[in-house]
Amino acid sequence: MSEESLENKKYSLNKLSNGLRVVCHRRSGLVSYIGIVVNAGSRDESPDHEGLAHFVEHTIFKGTDKRRDWQISSRMEIVGGELNAYTSKEETMIYTNAPAGNEDRALELLSDLVSNSRFPSPEIDKEREVIVEEIYSYLDSPSERVYDEYEELAYKGSGLSHNILGTPESVRKITGADCRGFLDRFYVPENMVIYAVTPLAEDVIMKKVEKYFGFLTSVPAIHSRVTPVSSPIFNIKRDNGTHQAHTIMGVRTFGRTDPRRYALFLLNNYLGGPCLNSRLNRELREKRGYVYAVDSNVGLLSDTGLMIIYYGCDPSNVDKCRKVIEKEVETLCSTTMKEAAMERMKRQYCGQLISSTDHIENRAMSLGKSVLYYNCVNDITTTASKIMEVTPAEMREVAEYVFTPGLSMLTLT
Repeated sequence: MSEESLENKKYSLNKLSNGLRVVCHRRSGLVSYIGIVVNAGSRDESPDHEGLAHFVEHTIFKGTDKRRDWQISSRMEIVGGELNAYTSKEETMIYTNAPAGNEDRALELLSDLVSNSRFPSPEIDKEREVIVEEIYSYLDSPSERVYDEYEELAYKGSGLSHNILGTPESVRKITGADCRGFLDRFYVPENMVIYAVTPLAEDVIMKKVEKYFGFLTSVPAIHSRVTPVSSPIFNIKRDNGTHQAHTIMGVRTFGRTDPRRYALFLLNNYLGGPCLNSRLNRELREKRGYVYAVDSNVGLLSDTGLMIIYYGCDPSNVDKCRKVIEKEVETLCSTTMKEAAMERMKRQYCGQLISSTDHIENRAMSLGKSVLYYNCVNDITTTASKIMEVTPAEMREVAEYVFTPGLSMLTLT
């Protein structure tokens, strides 16, 4: 089968009898990408176990009933592949890549980690200190720390407010039994999705997934997520003894399933996206020279989200930047963009989507997350078509909805 015909083959979504969803995409190539995405993150921890989801992600590699830690870490590397993982507020992903032909190796290893990890005490003790050092490294980086501290304020009183890593005190309290309990509670078939982007046919992959994951027991994952209440607008400055001021201005938004999200993505890209022609980059850096870095980001969760604007500048320019940002936001809320300008924005955003497809591993991961959260595949074609449908009036309405409550602000100096 040709490269073109394989690339154009539709994605397939299947489900094992135990409830485990599997999304496959057959593409020619020399590398296979296989991973598991779990609907569990730092939001699902109890208050006395902050950092547990991330701790499990680290220590799940430290030993199973059949493998030592070094055997786990070298299982994919020995064939030139990779095994890795990450944790977010609402998801954990364990993923592999390896030369095509190693699909059994990857699936068997992932199955072993999910079902047989035993969190041995000596390894747990060592990893605690590794993660504590990771926490300290973030505290020493104000440009990263400001994001966590802003979320603590914006999501105050909820499971979303604390740092994904936890605190040194909370991490040092985590035990192997805590890790095993978290795994048993959330790493269950109905709460996970397997993605596979390989040269193999769908039926071949499904037989392999059934072989390695079909034995898992079907039990419900019990989430206790509560939507955080809206926080009052805040404007806080904290002295951290840094030469540069690091500021975040932001607002709460709707969640990831809201149909207005496409207008919000477009709005965000126009205001402070990664391109040099974003409004804030042009106004704050190119025109005035106030900042070295400025950008905006949208982070949507299952039931809420944030749109945030970050900038780093000399402390004397913090309020100058704030006024420029507030003016740009006001313009978006009060002015309907012309059709020609809107079309240019859409073309730019869709072009960025196309450019992103060069990174096959990211595309593979996106498949798994799409099925986890939407129970379908929302690929770039779907996203691009929705972006092209956004009207100037809709973007203005979203700007008014999001920004009308006012921007909260946190500055670390």
